[in-house]
Amino acid sequence: METAEFYYVYYLAQDYLQYVLQESRLGPAQTRVAHVLRNIASSLQDQTEEALRPFLDRIDITSVDVAKRIFNGVMEEKFADGNTNWGRITTIFTFGGLLTKKLQEHGVQLTGEEKEQISYFITEYIINNKAAWIDANGGWENGFLTKFERRSPLSFSTITDIFAAVFSLFREYY
Repeated sequence: METAEFYYVYYLAQDYLQYVLQESRLGPAQTRVAHVLRNIASSLQDQTEEALRPFLDRIDITSVDVAKRIFNGVMEEKFADGNTNWGRITTIFTFGGLLTKKLQEHGVQLTGEEKEQISYFITEYIINNKAAWIDANGGWENGFLTKFERRSPLSFSTITDIFAAVFSLFREYY
């Protein structure tokens, strides 16, 4: 049974993916957390896409199942060192957004159900692997907002973390 926390993270994932896909029906963010996440994660995503363009161009993502496999592999690699912080939590959304855009670039018509599946696997990863850390670090309102609401976007080192995880995945699968 999904909890209120699950539904909140699922809402954040759905909102962020709609924002990344620039869906026309998307209005202003419904929560402060969603608003800040849109700004921080999309800025990081733009920087990451630019830095990883040669590698991203070699990934052939043809289905949501392939995107999920890549997502889980990168997340496993990214968090293998046991370190978690709000920047790394944000990159979970960022990488989900990157994969969603790659699906579209490969001509995959994303139905509502497929977008829900992507939101679900992002949420599932966060709830199953990072919920305890999020709770212990103030939650979304007191932790995430305190960290990012009045601060500049993430540093280049966070982008480098994603780059290293993606590069490692390439060596394994390509």
